[in-house]
Amino acid sequence: QVQLVESGGGLVQAGGSLRLSCATSGRTLSFYRMGWFRQAPGKEREFVGATVWSGSSTYYVDSVKGRVTITRDNVKNTVYLEINSLEPEDTAVYYCAAADRVAPIQTESSYAFWGQGTQITVSS
Repeated sequence: QVQLVESGGGLVQAGGSLRLSCATSGRTLSFYRMGWFRQAPGKEREFVGATVWSGSSTYYVDSVKGRVTITRDNVKNTVYLEINSLEPEDTAVYYCAAADRVAPIQTESSYAFWGQGTQITVSS
C-alpha cells in the first residue's frame, strides 16, 4: 500500500519558519516527482512547489519563491518543505503528492497519490 504521511505542521507566529516532512512508503520506486499543495479555508487547493527524486531540480510558484525550499532524502524516501517568513495567508492544510510520470507540474491530476495533510496556522 502506498502511503504518504505529512508531519511538522503547527501554530506559528508570523515571521517564523516551519519544516514539513512527507514520509513515503510502499510503491515509491515509481515516483518521479513530489509536489506540495496547500488549501486554505474556503479556497481552492493551490500548488506550492515540486521536486524530482533524481537530480536537484525544484520548482516553486512565484508567490512563494524566496520563502520556500523543497529538499529530499532519497535514502529515507522523505521530502521536506521549509517555509520561512510565514504570513497569515500561509495558513492552510499542506499536502504532499506523488507523480509517477512526467505531467503538468501544477495540475492536481498529475499526482496519483496524496497524503492526509498537515495543518499550518500562522497567527498575526
